[in-house]
Amino acid sequence: MTEDDIVDEELLTIGAFAARSRLSAKALRLYDRLGLLAPAYVDAVSGYRYYRAGQVERARLVALLRQLDMPLARIAEVVGAEGDEAAERLSAYWADVEARVAGQRTLAAYLRGRLSGRSFEMYEDFAVETVDVPARVVITESRHTLADELPAWIGASLGRLEAAARACGGVTGAPFVVYHAEVSMESDGPAESCVPVADEAAARAWVAEHGGPWATRVRLEPAARLAYTRITKARVAHPQILAAFEAVEQWVAREGLEAAGPCREVYFADWGAAGAEDPVCDVAFPVRHP
Repeated sequence: MTEDDIVDEELLTIGAFAARSRLSAKALRLYDRLGLLAPAYVDAVSGYRYYRAGQVERARLVALLRQLDMPLARIAEVVGAEGDEAAERLSAYWADVEARVAGQRTLAAYLRGRLSGRSFEMYEDFAVETVDVPARVVITESRHTLADELPAWIGASLGRLEAAARACGGVTGAPFVVYHAEVSMESDGPAESCVPVADEAAARAWVAEHGGPWATRVRLEPAARLAYTRITKARVAHPQILAAFEAVEQWVAREGLEAAGPCREVYFADWGAAGAEDPVCDVAFPVRHP
Protein backbone atom coordinates (compact mmCIF):
# COMPACT_ATOMS: atom_id res chain seq x y z
CA MET A 1 0.00 0.00 0.00
CA THR A 2 1.37 3.41 -1.00
CA GLU A 3 0.96 6.80 0.64
CA ASP A 4 -1.56 7.67 -2.11
CA ASP A 5 -3.59 4.63 -1.10
CA ILE A 6 -3.49 5.79 2.51
CA VAL A 7 -4.83 9.20 1.55
CA ASP A 8 -7.49 7.68 -0.74
CA GLU A 9 -8.77 5.44 2.07
CA GLU A 10 -8.65 8.31 4.58
CA LEU A 11 -6.46 6.36 6.98
CA LEU A 12 -5.25 8.02 10.14
CA THR A 13 -1.87 7.72 11.77
CA ILE A 14 -1.88 6.18 15.23
CA GLY A 15 -1.34 9.63 16.76
CA ALA A 16 -4.30 11.17 14.92
CA PHE A 17 -6.48 8.17 15.65
CA ALA A 18 -5.50 8.24 19.32
CA ALA A 19 -6.58 11.88 19.53
CA ARG A 20 -9.97 11.15 17.91
CA SER A 21 -10.66 8.02 19.92
CA ARG A 22 -9.44 9.42 23.25
CA LEU A 23 -7.08 6.47 23.68
CA SER A 24 -3.33 6.64 24.06
CA ALA A 25 -1.02 5.19 21.43
CA LYS A 26 0.19 2.74 24.09
CA ALA A 27 -3.36 1.55 24.70
CA LEU A 28 -3.97 1.16 20.97
CA ARG A 29 -0.90 -1.04 20.64
CA LEU A 30 -2.10 -3.17 23.58
CA TYR A 31 -5.59 -3.53 22.11
CA ASP A 32 -4.05 -4.52 18.80
CA ARG A 33 -2.06 -7.29 20.48
CA LEU A 34 -5.20 -8.50 22.26
CA GLY A 35 -7.29 -8.46 19.10
CA LEU A 36 -9.67 -5.79 20.40
CA LEU A 37 -8.83 -3.12 17.84
CA ALA A 38 -6.54 -4.04 14.98
CA PRO A 39 -5.23 -1.25 12.71
CA ALA A 40 -6.49 -1.18 9.14
CA TYR A 41 -2.95 -1.19 7.81
CA VAL A 42 0.58 -1.62 9.15
CA ASP A 43 3.46 -0.42 7.01
CA ALA A 44 5.74 -3.41 6.48
CA VAL A 45 8.88 -1.27 6.39
CA SER A 46 8.30 1.33 9.09
CA GLY A 47 5.87 -0.61 11.28
CA TYR A 48 3.61 2.47 11.44
CA ARG A 49 -0.02 1.71 12.22
CA TYR A 50 -2.90 3.32 10.34
CA TYR A 51 -6.59 3.27 11.24
CA ARG A 52 -9.78 4.03 9.34
CA ALA A 53 -11.95 6.86 10.56
CA GLY A 54 -14.80 4.38 10.82
CA GLN A 55 -12.95 2.58 13.61
CA VAL A 56 -13.27 5.55 15.95
CA GLU A 57 -16.67 4.47 17.27
CA ARG A 58 -15.35 1.02 18.25
CA ALA A 59 -12.29 2.58 19.85
CA ARG A 60 -14.42 4.96 21.91
CA LEU A 61 -16.62 2.03 22.97
CA VAL A 62 -13.53 0.19 24.21
CA ALA A 63 -12.43 3.30 26.10
CA LEU A 64 -15.84 3.70 27.74
CA LEU A 65 -15.99 0.05 28.73
CA ARG A 66 -12.57 0.38 30.32
CA GLN A 67 -14.00 3.21 32.46
CA LEU A 68 -16.33 0.58 33.92
CA ASP A 69 -13.21 -1.38 34.96
CA MET A 70 -14.29 -4.13 32.60
CA PRO A 71 -11.56 -6.72 32.06
CA LEU A 72 -10.18 -6.84 28.54
CA ALA A 73 -11.52 -10.35 27.98
CA ARG A 74 -15.06 -9.17 28.78
CA ILE A 75 -14.61 -6.13 26.53
CA ALA A 76 -13.71 -8.47 23.68
CA GLU A 77 -16.99 -10.32 24.25
CA VAL A 78 -19.02 -7.10 24.17
CA VAL A 79 -17.41 -5.50 21.12
CA GLY A 80 -17.46 -8.85 19.32
CA ALA A 81 -21.25 -9.08 19.69
CA GLU A 82 -23.92 -6.95 18.04
CA GLY A 83 -27.10 -5.17 19.07
CA ASP A 84 -29.10 -6.81 21.82
CA GLU A 85 -26.47 -9.48 22.41
CA ALA A 86 -23.80 -6.86 23.10
CA ALA A 87 -26.18 -5.03 25.45
CA GLU A 88 -26.98 -8.28 27.27
CA ARG A 89 -23.28 -9.02 27.76
CA LEU A 90 -22.79 -5.56 29.24
CA SER A 91 -25.82 -6.07 31.51
CA ALA A 92 -24.44 -9.40 32.72
CA TYR A 93 -21.09 -7.81 33.53
CA TRP A 94 -22.70 -4.94 35.39
CA ALA A 95 -24.89 -7.31 37.42
CA ASP A 96 -21.68 -9.05 38.51
CA VAL A 97 -20.18 -5.69 39.49
CA GLU A 98 -23.23 -4.69 41.53
CA ALA A 99 -23.25 -8.06 43.31
CA ARG A 100 -19.56 -7.68 44.14
CA VAL A 101 -20.03 -4.11 45.38
CA ALA A 102 -23.01 -5.16 47.50
CA GLY A 103 -20.86 -7.83 49.09
CA GLN A 104 -18.01 -5.40 49.67
CA ARG A 105 -20.43 -2.87 51.18
CA THR A 106 -21.70 -5.48 53.62
CA LEU A 107 -18.18 -6.53 54.51
CA ALA A 108 -17.11 -2.90 54.98
CA ALA A 109 -20.03 -2.30 57.36
CA TYR A 110 -19.10 -5.41 59.31
CA LEU A 111 -15.45 -4.38 59.49
CA ARG A 112 -16.39 -0.89 60.69
CA GLY A 113 -18.35 -2.51 63.49
CA ARG A 114 -15.47 -4.80 64.38
CA LEU A 115 -12.87 -2.01 64.33
CA SER A 116 -15.06 0.25 66.45
CA GLY A 117 -15.83 -2.51 68.94
CA ARG A 118 -19.48 -2.78 67.89
CA SER A 119 -19.31 -6.06 65.95
CA PHE A 120 -21.99 -7.51 68.26
CA GLU A 121 -24.50 -5.25 66.51
CA MET A 122 -23.95 -7.19 63.28
CA TYR A 123 -24.73 -10.46 65.04
CA GLU A 124 -28.11 -9.22 66.27
CA ASP A 125 -29.44 -9.76 62.73
CA PHE A 126 -28.83 -13.51 63.03
CA ALA A 127 -31.08 -15.74 65.14
CA VAL A 128 -29.16 -18.88 66.15
CA GLU A 129 -30.90 -22.15 67.01
CA THR A 130 -29.90 -25.79 67.39
CA VAL A 131 -31.17 -28.93 65.73
CA ASP A 132 -30.27 -32.61 66.12
CA VAL A 133 -29.61 -34.49 62.89
CA PRO A 134 -29.27 -38.28 62.66
CA ALA A 135 -26.39 -40.21 61.14
CA ARG A 136 -26.72 -40.34 57.35
CA VAL A 137 -25.13 -41.97 54.34
CA VAL A 138 -23.92 -39.30 51.92
CA ILE A 139 -22.37 -39.26 48.48
CA THR A 140 -19.80 -36.50 48.14
CA GLU A 141 -17.44 -34.56 45.91
CA SER A 142 -14.44 -32.64 47.26
CA ARG A 143 -12.44 -29.88 45.65
CA HIS A 144 -9.82 -27.27 46.47
CA THR A 145 -11.42 -24.01 45.34
CA LEU A 146 -11.12 -20.27 45.94
CA ALA A 147 -14.11 -18.15 46.94
CA ASP A 148 -14.77 -16.75 43.47
CA GLU A 149 -14.95 -20.27 41.98
CA LEU A 150 -17.03 -21.69 44.80
CA PRO A 151 -20.63 -20.81 43.75
CA ALA A 152 -20.28 -22.37 40.30
CA TRP A 153 -18.69 -25.49 41.72
CA ILE A 154 -21.33 -25.89 44.45
CA GLY A 155 -24.15 -25.68 41.90
CA ALA A 156 -22.49 -28.10 39.50
CA SER A 157 -21.37 -30.65 42.11
CA LEU A 158 -24.70 -30.75 43.95
CA GLY A 159 -26.45 -31.14 40.61
CA ARG A 160 -24.28 -34.14 39.76
CA LEU A 161 -24.75 -35.69 43.20
CA GLU A 162 -28.52 -35.23 43.20
CA ALA A 163 -28.69 -36.86 39.77
CA ALA A 164 -26.58 -39.76 41.04
CA ALA A 165 -28.84 -40.11 44.10
CA ARG A 166 -31.63 -41.39 41.88
CA ALA A 167 -29.65 -44.63 41.56
CA CYS A 168 -28.92 -44.69 45.31
CA GLY A 169 -32.43 -44.92 46.70
CA GLY A 170 -33.15 -41.21 46.35
CA VAL A 171 -32.26 -38.07 48.28
CA THR A 172 -33.13 -38.30 51.99
CA GLY A 173 -32.25 -34.83 53.22
CA ALA A 174 -31.10 -31.33 52.33
CA PRO A 175 -27.78 -31.19 50.46
CA PHE A 176 -24.94 -29.44 52.26
CA VAL A 177 -21.38 -28.23 51.76
CA VAL A 178 -18.70 -28.89 54.40
CA TYR A 179 -15.63 -26.64 54.68
CA HIS A 180 -12.68 -28.70 55.89
CA ALA A 181 -10.45 -25.60 55.79
CA GLU A 182 -10.94 -21.92 55.03
CA VAL A 183 -12.21 -20.96 51.58
CA SER A 184 -11.44 -17.35 50.66
CA MET A 185 -9.74 -15.41 47.87
CA GLU A 186 -6.40 -16.62 49.28
CA SER A 187 -7.23 -20.06 50.72
CA ASP A 188 -8.68 -22.95 48.69
CA GLY A 189 -10.22 -25.25 51.26
CA PRO A 190 -11.00 -28.02 50.46
CA ALA A 191 -14.79 -27.94 50.35
CA GLU A 192 -16.99 -31.03 50.18
CA SER A 193 -20.46 -31.18 48.59
CA CYS A 194 -22.71 -33.81 50.21
CA VAL A 195 -26.10 -35.31 49.35
CA PRO A 196 -27.78 -37.74 51.80
CA VAL A 197 -29.02 -40.94 50.11
CA ALA A 198 -31.17 -43.88 51.16
CA ASP A 199 -29.23 -46.94 50.00
CA GLU A 200 -25.58 -47.22 51.04
CA ALA A 201 -24.92 -50.42 49.06
CA ALA A 202 -26.40 -48.91 45.89
CA ALA A 203 -24.41 -45.73 46.46
CA ARG A 204 -21.14 -47.63 46.78
CA ALA A 205 -21.94 -49.63 43.64
CA TRP A 206 -22.74 -46.44 41.72
CA VAL A 207 -19.54 -44.73 42.86
CA ALA A 208 -17.43 -47.77 41.95
CA GLU A 209 -18.82 -47.65 38.41
CA HIS A 210 -19.34 -43.93 37.75
CA GLY A 211 -17.57 -41.88 40.42
CA GLY A 212 -14.07 -41.61 38.97
CA PRO A 213 -14.26 -38.38 36.91
CA TRP A 214 -15.48 -36.31 39.87
CA ALA A 215 -13.73 -38.18 42.71
CA THR A 216 -17.14 -39.08 44.13
CA ARG A 217 -17.17 -41.16 47.30
CA VAL A 218 -19.55 -42.53 49.91
CA ARG A 219 -19.21 -41.95 53.64
CA LEU A 220 -21.22 -42.00 56.83
CA GLU A 221 -22.00 -38.54 58.21
CA PRO A 222 -22.26 -38.99 62.01
CA ALA A 223 -25.21 -37.80 64.05
CA ALA A 224 -24.70 -34.27 65.33
CA ARG A 225 -26.25 -31.30 67.04
CA LEU A 226 -25.99 -28.29 64.76
CA ALA A 227 -25.99 -24.66 65.85
CA TYR A 228 -27.24 -22.72 62.85
CA THR A 229 -28.59 -19.45 61.55
CA ARG A 230 -30.88 -19.17 58.54
CA ILE A 231 -29.95 -16.68 55.82
CA THR A 232 -31.49 -15.33 52.64
CA LYS A 233 -30.23 -15.88 49.12
CA ALA A 234 -28.80 -12.34 49.06
CA ARG A 235 -26.61 -13.12 52.07
CA VAL A 236 -25.19 -16.39 50.75
CA ALA A 237 -22.59 -14.72 48.52
CA HIS A 238 -19.04 -14.17 49.75
CA PRO A 239 -18.18 -12.02 51.69
CA GLN A 240 -21.69 -11.33 53.08
CA ILE A 241 -21.91 -14.87 54.42
CA LEU A 242 -18.84 -14.35 56.65
CA ALA A 243 -20.91 -12.39 59.15
CA ALA A 244 -23.33 -15.33 59.48
CA PHE A 245 -20.50 -17.77 60.20
CA GLU A 246 -19.05 -15.45 62.83
CA ALA A 247 -22.47 -14.86 64.39
CA VAL A 248 -22.86 -18.61 64.94
CA GLU A 249 -19.31 -18.88 66.29
CA GLN A 250 -20.00 -16.06 68.76
CA TRP A 251 -23.24 -17.71 69.87
CA VAL A 252 -21.49 -21.05 70.40
CA ALA A 253 -18.86 -19.37 72.58
CA ARG A 254 -21.48 -17.49 74.64
CA GLU A 255 -23.41 -20.72 75.25
CA GLY A 256 -20.31 -22.47 76.57
CA LEU A 257 -20.23 -24.94 73.66
CA GLU A 258 -17.43 -25.93 71.32
CA ALA A 259 -17.26 -26.89 67.66
CA ALA A 260 -17.46 -30.66 67.11
CA GLY A 261 -16.63 -30.63 63.40
CA PRO A 262 -16.17 -28.41 60.37
CA CYS A 263 -18.64 -25.66 59.50
CA ARG A 264 -21.14 -26.12 56.70
CA GLU A 265 -23.88 -24.61 54.56
CA VAL A 266 -27.17 -26.54 54.31
CA TYR A 267 -29.23 -25.74 51.20
CA PHE A 268 -32.87 -26.53 51.95
CA ALA A 269 -34.67 -24.46 49.25
CA ASP A 270 -34.94 -24.41 45.46
CA TRP A 271 -32.13 -22.01 44.61
CA GLY A 272 -33.38 -21.17 41.12
CA ALA A 273 -36.91 -20.35 42.27
CA ALA A 274 -35.87 -18.34 45.34
CA GLY A 275 -35.81 -14.56 45.38
CA ALA A 276 -33.05 -12.46 46.90
CA GLU A 277 -34.86 -12.14 50.25
CA ASP A 278 -36.07 -15.75 50.49
CA PRO A 279 -34.40 -18.03 53.10
CA VAL A 280 -32.37 -20.67 51.29
CA CYS A 281 -29.45 -21.74 53.49
CA ASP A 282 -28.50 -22.61 57.05
CA VAL A 283 -24.98 -21.67 58.14
CA ALA A 284 -24.14 -24.30 60.74
CA PHE A 285 -21.52 -25.74 63.10
CA PRO A 286 -21.67 -29.16 64.77
CA VAL A 287 -21.43 -28.45 68.50
CA ARG A 288 -20.99 -30.27 71.81
CA HIS A 289 -20.52 -29.48 75.45
CA PRO A 290 -16.83 -29.41 76.47
